[in-house]
Amino acid sequence: MEDIRIAHVPERESLPVISSAPAPHPDKGQVLVRMRAAALNFADILKSRGQYQEAEAFPFVPGLEGAGEVIAAPEGSGLRAGDRVAVWQPGTMAQIVAVPATSCLRIPDAMSFDEAAGLQIAYGTSHLALADRAKLAPGETLVVLGAAGGVGLTAVEIGKAMGARVIAVARGAERLRVVAEAGADEMIDSDATPDLKARLRELGGVDVVYDPVGDEPGLAAFGALNRGGRFLVIGFAGGKPPRLPLNHALVKNITIHGFYWGGYRQLDLAALRDSLTTVFDLYAAGKLHPHVGEALELDRIAEGYRLLAERKAVGKIIIRL
Repeated sequence: MEDIRIAHVPERESLPVISSAPAPHPDKGQVLVRMRAAALNFADILKSRGQYQEAEAFPFVPGLEGAGEVIAAPEGSGLRAGDRVAVWQPGTMAQIVAVPATSCLRIPDAMSFDEAAGLQIAYGTSHLALADRAKLAPGETLVVLGAAGGVGLTAVEIGKAMGARVIAVARGAERLRVVAEAGADEMIDSDATPDLKARLRELGGVDVVYDPVGDEPGLAAFGALNRGGRFLVIGFAGGKPPRLPLNHALVKNITIHGFYWGGYRQLDLAALRDSLTTVFDLYAAGKLHPHVGEALELDRIAEGYRLLAERKAVGKIIIRL
């Protein structure tokens, strides 16, 4: 098989570079996939800094999700050559990958590779967190922090698809326009709102907080939770975790859920696959509209890293392979 082009991060604090390498040979139980697109996530930035919870030795191939076409698949996998599949596995920034069959799932015919590449972690995180952990119910109020980001937008859409009233918190008019198009019922400009907790309380309080930001915004939203509310710890794009007052959690019967989508590969792979299947079904039904913020060729992957690190992206950054 021909040599392929791959991205790799050579050392801590470095941007990815492009090189050639022999195409991989699949081991028993693995699927060989010709990748067409892969997505960047904030986790890729953390991994390049040596700060991610699942550290990798340098150099490593970045990327945690992608999409492409099956070249070869083992018997009993349910896949065959030519199938269009989503792939969730570390190392997707390569033109050909060998991955476990359990890390592949067919995608709807109408879904593009760009959409499929960036849909899994973001939409998968939002669906599994809201449906499995928070048990979001129709008619409840959900607040989404960082709502214009890659994962925040998906929480807005998933929340609406589940029948919730969605309050979206984002920075600036352009981002608010994007979250409005995603279906938010109420929008809050964080740059123009000095007291987020008070504003959320004015809107009737919230039942579920979806927090990929952390820090002060997370603390403010926690303070607006109604009795019996649920707080989803998704990430810390704001730089550090929120200092949540556990005495308030006790008095108001608030539940705090830590949520790491990638951990479900070990915790409950069947739940992860079922959730993704539901997400694909929602897409096929026209209820989800993945937002590709930037689609860059592989040679421009370093530019994608900068956009993500500087929080200038609206929607997902996709690298075409």
